[in-house]
This record gives sequence, structure tokens and C-alpha cells, in this order.
Amino acid sequence: MNVVDRSTQQPVHTLNEILSQPQCWSDCLRQLASSDALTSAATLAKPGAEWIFIGCGSSYYLAMCAAATFNHLGLPARAIPASEVLLYPELSIPAGRQYVPVMISRSGQTSEVLQAARMLEQNMNVRTIAITCTPASPLESLSSVTLKLLLADEKSTVMTRSFTSMLLGLQYLGSRVTGHDRFGRALLDLHGQVRPLLEGTPARLQEFVQARKLADYVFLAQGPLFGIANEAMLKVMESSCSYAQVFHTMEFRHGPKSIAAPETLIAFFLSESSCESEVEVLEEMKKLGATTLVIGNTVDARARNAADFVIEMGLQLPEYARLAAYAVWGQLYGVYTGLNKGLNPDSPKNLTRVVVLNGQY
Repeated sequence: MNVVDRSTQQPVHTLNEILSQPQCWSDCLRQLASSDALTSAATLAKPGAEWIFIGCGSSYYLAMCAAATFNHLGLPARAIPASEVLLYPELSIPAGRQYVPVMISRSGQTSEVLQAARMLEQNMNVRTIAITCTPASPLESLSSVTLKLLLADEKSTVMTRSFTSMLLGLQYLGSRVTGHDRFGRALLDLHGQVRPLLEGTPARLQEFVQARKLADYVFLAQGPLFGIANEAMLKVMESSCSYAQVFHTMEFRHGPKSIAAPETLIAFFLSESSCESEVEVLEEMKKLGATTLVIGNTVDARARNAADFVIEMGLQLPEYARLAAYAVWGQLYGVYTGLNKGLNPDSPKNLTRVVVLNGQY
């Protein structure tokens, strides 16, 4: 494991890639919007078919966000880990239904995703859509259509801008399939509203991390933000070699709240539709002594009074068009936690950029 001298060094790639996201989103969506691949992917949509988003690790959590968005737009959708497709196809993709599978892999080389694409295309004769950040990948050769967001690729081991850019790309695909042009325009506008937030908030967040000694990390969310909470949990684990957990906000009351204490960070991703219920849990956890972090688009006085740190984004966009913006703060929290432990998030322990099983794609 590489150690960082925090007085002289910063993780070169990871932080730069996180902070580059607004421009990356703009560039990627502009290219995608005019691509032939987007048009081809939209033509694979079948009336009444279920969209299934398939990935591993961060790509699976991305799939959860994409599925939530497609359901919101009126397209039935689910997220499935690639391993479930391979090991339990009768449960994940039962026969007798129409599907539009979407294979998600930053590298286009993830073994389980490739195996699932091969099974669907060759064994089940089901046409698949792939989304990657790499040209001429093995996944592209297996899939019927590939959406390539080449500008979103990273040098980092952990996924940051590739996660948010591929999420936005899939959301934009959903807007194209359903004809929700207003939602598509909101996605195109996201970068301009998030950019100012990255001028001062990261430094404040780093100061918050540095000022506390924490042992446990918990991320809570409901509905469309649950996939984002999962990704924040993973970013803290990957970037700081810390143990983190994720729960639906309301479920945290049912047993897990036993760990609430000053050395436990409980981070709340506040939604709009269930905010009042989530704030009740926030207030309860603060009374139990937990350290609390709140990330929301608008944060009222009750939530502020129960929070040790607040990130209020104030984006003038629909809730589902803001999902990528929420992900940024979990990414930064993971990096700053790693730095605070003297680690280098550019070189996380035990991890590689791509999981290739048995040396084969």
C-alpha cells in the first residue's frame, strides 16, 4: 500500500478526475446526443419489454440508478449483478418475457459482464446494448450496440467520472426512448449547475473529515438515491480501506441503529419525496450521538439542526436528473478519508482497474 505525505502530495489522478466531472459530463453527453449508436440503441426498445441493467461493483450500483430512472420515465427496469445472470438465469431473466439488456463496464473487459453478454447474445438470442469508456473492447465485439463515452475513462483504479458519465448516458438514452425531451435537456444542463459547487465545497468537506476520528461509516438513502448511497459506501471502502455499510434510511431503525455513536458517521442522502420521513431518522440518530452528514438539494432548518455537516446543492433540475451530482460527494468523502489515514487513493489496497477472472476476458 502506498503512503502519502499529506504535506506535499495529493492523489494525482483520483482528485483531478472527480473535479473534472462537470466538463466531462458536458463533453460526453454532447457527443452521445449526436451519435449513431444512441439512435441504434433506442431502436432496440420493444413495447412492454423490461430493461435489465447488468454490471459488477460500481457498475451494478450505476445499474440501480439507471433502472430507477427508467422506471420513473415509464419503462419497466431492474438492476442485476452479472453474477446473478450467470449463476441464476432462471431467477434473473426467466423465459417467456421480452428484455432489453444493457451491459455496463468501464473497461469493456469485466469477465462476468462479458460472460453474461455472451450468454444473452449467443445462447439466448437476445440483443444487448453495451456502455463502456474504452474503444474496441471485448464487450463491444459481443454486443449488438455499444455506447462509448471515451472521454470519461480514467487513469484511477476506482470509478469516479466514468460512473457518473455512464449514468448520465443511460439516463439520456431513457429520455430518447420515451421522448422526454425536457428531461434530456435537464441532463445536458447539469454540468453548469454543479460546476460552481466544486469551487468551495470540497475544501470544507476535507476540513470536516480531518477534524474527526471515525471508526464506522454508514450511508443511507431511499428510492432513486439508494444506488448512489451504495456507490458512496464503496468509494469509502476502496479509497480509504475503511469498513462502510449502506441501508435504506427507514431500515436503519430496525437493528443497525445500535452502532450509532460519536465515532460513527451516518451520511444521509435526502430525497424530495420522502424527505420528511428521512429527517425523522436523522434527528433520531443525532439524539443517539452519531456524527451526521447530510447531502440534499434543499436542506431545511430541522435537517440542519441535526447535521454536523451539510452539503446543499440547490440545483434547479428535476430530482432524477440530479443523481450524478449526489455521487460526487461520496467520491470526495472517500478520497479525503483515505488521505486522512495516510493512504494514497490512487493505489487502493488489493484492487485493480479491471476484474479479469482466470486471466481471460
